[in-house]
Amino acid sequence: MSIPSSIIHLSDLRKSYFLGKQELPVLKGINLDILRNEYVALMGPSGSGKSTLMNILGCLDRPSQGKYILNAKDVSHMPDDALADVRNKEIGFVFQQFNLMAGRTALENVALPLVYAGVSRNLRNEKAMHMLERVGLADRSHHKPNELSGGQCQRVAIARALINDPSLILADEPTGNLDTKTSIEIMDIFTAIHAHGNTVVLVTHEEDIATYAHRVVRLRDGLIESDKLTRQAAKALN
Repeated sequence: MSIPSSIIHLSDLRKSYFLGKQELPVLKGINLDILRNEYVALMGPSGSGKSTLMNILGCLDRPSQGKYILNAKDVSHMPDDALADVRNKEIGFVFQQFNLMAGRTALENVALPLVYAGVSRNLRNEKAMHMLERVGLADRSHHKPNELSGGQCQRVAIARALINDPSLILADEPTGNLDTKTSIEIMDIFTAIHAHGNTVVLVTHEEDIATYAHRVVRLRDGLIESDKLTRQAAKALN
């Protein structure tokens, strides 16, 4: 069983896909604990299994075998509707492509998860504006995505991920479409989110982006190759 302060507990997690009758194992026995309020980067070359693992962590896919405990709930083999409920309440997603709705303003995009949760318009707009303030974008609340820069769109996406006060923020290559200066600004926001008390799990192939995390878990061939504190986290402990 997971330790009390663990928000993610993976035990012998395995995932295979089938090509006809041929089994293609992608995750081959992952054991991992991520503690509440940790900041973890997942890294690995193409084909390492990191995207598959991210999908399972985000409850977008299920393991073939093994156990996944998220915030004290066993989500390993939940039915679709229960899994969707966990995903909506427990997890905030940030994607490389932003995934904003083109016809809606920044405020409406941020408020969207609260629409699905049945929150009144006034309350969801109030919360959405607060989240936009938190990412430094309150003055652009009525602009649509095509009126915003890439960095501003990613800020909107981050605000949307935070709106339901999720247990876990999952960020999949969040700076992949951004220039260096904007990437630094976005990663500074993640640092502030983590400092605010959120658990952050970041998938990246960029070493300089991974250094913002406090711990780096590297995958290779469906297994954990290494699991180490970053230099800044190790310094803080000494």
